[in-house]
Amino acid sequence: MKVTVCIGSACHIKGSRQVVEQLRALIAQHELQDRVELGGTFCMGRCQEGVCVSVDDAFHSVTPETVRDFFETQVLARALVC
Repeated sequence: MKVTVCIGSACHIKGSRQVVEQLRALIAQHELQDRVELGGTFCMGRCQEGVCVSVDDAFHSVTPETVRDFFETQVLARALVC
């Protein structure tokens, strides 16, 4: 599974660094390093939607406050099924 976080200017201002750090920690905590590839990219063209995060090409709007819920529903649930 590939999880990509926008680290462009607008998303950076909205907390993309915190989102990346929290996702990295959650992936390690659940020992999913071999199943989840976390990466960053510059502008995904969805600047008004908050920190843009894609999971296998499906886009999501995430904030530092919603990372845990996002991880549990979009990453963890899918990683455990695979």
